[in-house]
Amino acid sequence: MKYMLLINSSPEGPAAEADCASFDDWMAYDKMVRESGIHVSGHSLADLTTATTVRVAPDGQRTITTDGPFAETREVLGGYYVLDVPDLDAALDWAARCPGSRGGGSVVVRPVAEF
Repeated sequence: MKYMLLINSSPEGPAAEADCASFDDWMAYDKMVRESGIHVSGHSLADLTTATTVRVAPDGQRTITTDGPFAETREVLGGYYVLDVPDLDAALDWAARCPGSRGGGSVVVRPVAEF
């Protein structure tokens, strides 16, 4: 079964520098995911300041386009992985190992709907 791990961080950065994941932590996690054979896809997202938000009116016309999300949020989506694992428990185990789950961050696990 496929699960998406949505990796969120605090907009203020990690709660404590000691909790912050290093580049090496991320590289090790990525290598582990790929070598385990469960990797389907995954990407890191560019900085939040590069985001553009689009809103569409009921008539289908684009009404507002703004740079950045400009939303009051407690977390910022930084990237994702899609993993093919046997069940939710396995997905939760991989989410707990993810460096993004430390330092004030979180990893949201959602099943991928396949139609």
